[in-house]
Amino acid sequence: MAFQPIVDVASGAPFAYEALVRGIDGESAGEILSWVTPGTLYRFDQACRVRAIEIAHGLSCGQLLSINFLPNAVYEPDACIQATLDVAQTLGFPLDRIMFEVTETEYVRDRGHLRNIVEAYNAMGFSTAIDDFGGGYANLDLLVDLHPDVVKIDRQLIRDVSESPRRQAILESLVPLAERLDIRLVAEGVETLGEARWLYSRGITLQQGYFHARPAVEVLPGLSATRLAAVRDQART
Repeated sequence: MAFQPIVDVASGAPFAYEALVRGIDGESAGEILSWVTPGTLYRFDQACRVRAIEIAHGLSCGQLLSINFLPNAVYEPDACIQATLDVAQTLGFPLDRIMFEVTETEYVRDRGHLRNIVEAYNAMGFSTAIDDFGGGYANLDLLVDLHPDVVKIDRQLIRDVSESPRRQAILESLVPLAERLDIRLVAEGVETLGEARWLYSRGITLQQGYFHARPAVEVLPGLSATRLAAVRDQART
């Protein structure tokens, strides 16, 4: 597992660390996922959850641990969460420090099933997030059926936002919407100072991307105080 921080630019501290699967020879998440078949999907999903918690515990992660899950791998929420509950209990890892990100790599036809998963996880004490919002299958209609704690805005809406009036208009409309729905926004794929500064100036203070820190295998990456100060200082000018 590699870990990448979700940064709270306002406080200058990590809000969470996302666990990202990697191969033993450095293979990317996309390459690893390409090896997963329908017959191995459930076991793969379970193994990733357990390993992420084990490694995060070993690294003394005191922040929220964000774990991706594939909704089509969850046939019944209570049964499929048992391995997660067992490892968390064994290690003493608090459930309220685990956030599950809904990753829709394929269309989920049974939206009611997905809603049941999110509601069950929230009832157990986990946080939930919608990943890649605004790209692929994760669009506004999801917010009709789901009540996530966090929405992660897809990189396609973040790229060059400081120079893109249309992207600016979309993101500026999301901020009050998220406030009304009691959802926290995370900007994914932040790669430049200009992007980070514009987002921060509009109240999107939770950010993730190469500008702040790249994923690191079995390490919790530190943050650059200089970069964080540059975002805050330039946003005020």
